[in-house]
Amino acid sequence: MNAIIPALIAIIASFFVGMLIAPAFLKLAKKTKSVQEILSYVEQHKDKNNTPTMGGTVFLFSAIIVSLVMGGYKSALCTVIILIFFAYGVIGFLDDFIKVKFKRNMGLRAYQKIISQLAVAIIAAFYCAKSPYIGTEINIPISGKTLQMGAWYIPFAAFVFIAMSNAVNLTDGLDGLAGSTTAAYMATFTIIIAITMFEAMDNGNTLLAGELQKLTVFCGALVGGLLSFLWFNSYKAKFIMGDTGALALGGAVGAIALFSKNPLISVLVGIMYVVSCVSVIIQVAFFKLKGRRVFLMSPFHHHLELKGYNETKIVAFYGIITAIAGVVSLIII
Repeated sequence: MNAIIPALIAIIASFFVGMLIAPAFLKLAKKTKSVQEILSYVEQHKDKNNTPTMGGTVFLFSAIIVSLVMGGYKSALCTVIILIFFAYGVIGFLDDFIKVKFKRNMGLRAYQKIISQLAVAIIAAFYCAKSPYIGTEINIPISGKTLQMGAWYIPFAAFVFIAMSNAVNLTDGLDGLAGSTTAAYMATFTIIIAITMFEAMDNGNTLLAGELQKLTVFCGALVGGLLSFLWFNSYKAKFIMGDTGALALGGAVGAIALFSKNPLISVLVGIMYVVSCVSVIIQVAFFKLKGRRVFLMSPFHHHLELKGYNETKIVAFYGIITAIAGVVSLIII
């Protein structure tokens, strides 16, 4: 049990660091008028216009600071996941900065954003394939077996990063939605990685166990940072995470799935990310093919809004479903 205490400490420490950062960020955001321009066709959110954005810096910096202070720099896996987390955050920051600078909802062009994301994804995928702690095998849920992907691993891993970063971004549409969903996701993976760590200890693989322990510290630090963020972001939000936070979370979500060799189970744990993505794909496909819409609006959480559910209820639905999916994943693991 002593092996998971650092992760628990990281949750608490990161929460309090985030609680210190958040008021300072809010003051700076108001002073510099770093506010969000809401899309004109999202009528139900018009009162959110001019809400301070880039609030993702709260959990971005709290998670990184705590992870490094608790020795993350001594671990190859923890160092790399911090770099991935930060790199995606930088892409999101550039997107947010352009929106704020030019007072519009569109930041980076779609091709600029996808090329930037893909560049980080490919570099990260190569690292995963070459790392002695990760490699090109992935776990197959339920069967207890692994699948050796060989040369297919790199495009697969790159796809996971792109899919996850955009899925989290799509889920970030209501106060507290992406934050609470990702907190539940990362908490589940903290336990999944801890299980793998205990197995490594039992097998005498102390090097791997040490690397995995630092990964649990990062997961814990991100959970704590997200809790402090949600303190200010829950309805009605004092600030929103923006692409700075959403893309950073997407990078971390994808990385933790691949680093733990469990990208397939991440589809279940991140089921609400999948719902967001699939609802958009279905909506666009049906409109192009049939000239009509399946949902009142996509992603799906906007459809629920237009059906009469309020934000807090939808956020509760998403959080509860993610938590249940996490428990089911642990049973399968």
